[in-house]
Amino acid sequence: MNEDTIAGNWKQFKGKVKEQWGKLTDDDLDVIAGKRDQMVGRMQELYGIAKDEAEKQLSDWETRSNYRW
Repeated sequence: MNEDTIAGNWKQFKGKVKEQWGKLTDDDLDVIAGKRDQMVGRMQELYGIAKDEAEKQLSDWETRSNYRW
C-alpha cells in the first residue's frame, strides 16, 4: 500500500495501528490521517524515542502485518 491508499482506507487501517501503539488517541489518529511522517513524529512524542527508532518500529510492524505505508 502507498500513502494515498492508506489515507483512503484510514478508518479501517487505524484500528490496526492503535492495537500496536496503544498510546495513540483517536484525536492523534485523526491528525495522522494516514501520513507516515505524522505517524513517526507522534510515536516519537508519545513513546520518547528517536526518529530512527520510530522508523524502525514502523517498518518492523509493516513487515509483520503486511501493511505498507
